[in-house]
Amino acid sequence: MIRRKKLPVALTIAGSDSGGGAGIQADLKTFAALGVHGTSAIACLTAQNPRRVLAVEPCPPKMLQRQIEAVFEELKPAAVKTGMLYTPENIRVVARFFAGHAGRRPLVVDPLMISTSGTILLQPAAVRVLREKLLPLATLVTPNLDEAQILTGRKIESLEAMREAAREIRRRFGTAVLLKGGHLKGAREAADIFFDGTTELLLTAPFVKDVRTHGTGCTYSAAICAALALGHGLTHSVELGKEFITAAIGNSHRVGKHFVLGQPENSVTDLAGSGGRTGRYSSHSVAGCSGCS
Repeated sequence: MIRRKKLPVALTIAGSDSGGGAGIQADLKTFAALGVHGTSAIACLTAQNPRRVLAVEPCPPKMLQRQIEAVFEELKPAAVKTGMLYTPENIRVVARFFAGHAGRRPLVVDPLMISTSGTILLQPAAVRVLREKLLPLATLVTPNLDEAQILTGRKIESLEAMREAAREIRRRFGTAVLLKGGHLKGAREAADIFFDGTTELLLTAPFVKDVRTHGTGCTYSAAICAALALGHGLTHSVELGKEFITAAIGNSHRVGKHFVLGQPENSVTDLAGSGGRTGRYSSHSVAGCSGCS
């Protein structure tokens, strides 16, 4: 008799990227690479390619709700992430569901607000709803520098300012924070700050020269979500996510005139058997942690 492996389930609630490099498409590819069954609820359709977003069409709130309900009815995700939700109505749908029906399971919120090309990915009225309704429910929020500046109302122009912003987000919303600093001006490496109220991590990786990628934020948060679905703790999941996205950028491929993220070699084995160790980047408490003596 064949013994079949039972896969954990992860759910992504996000936008569809017709170019395949970000959004739902990037999330599902990441889940599959890490040995997790990926499910999805599409919050909006986008007409986009690696260069620009041509159009955005939100999903009706009722349909978004029904997608989420359909997944939970039979598949019971072990972890969930959100990406581009776009409208205040759709954020309310997600927040109501997870506040009242989904129980306590890890929820990773990637607060997409603006694309690399400058397109608005979150309606202005939705920012307040995000702050008030969804962020307080999150296990982890993963803003980039621009998004963190909107959430805190302060300029972030240094690693120390990133630390302060992460602590401010934690104080305001009660969620752990991974503040991504890959676009910090003058930085010599891609440095991110994680803070959960107790543990503060500095996660760094070298920049990959001559590669301009699309969908790194989606892939990063999806890798963290997959690690959580596999049963890893939050801090370790963040470390694994950093390792995964660093390898994905390093293994990028050319598609047409653009780069797309690659799949790290042996990613499933690495994630399942990492045992708390990290590789291609440094991870330590900025304030000094007991594990770095």
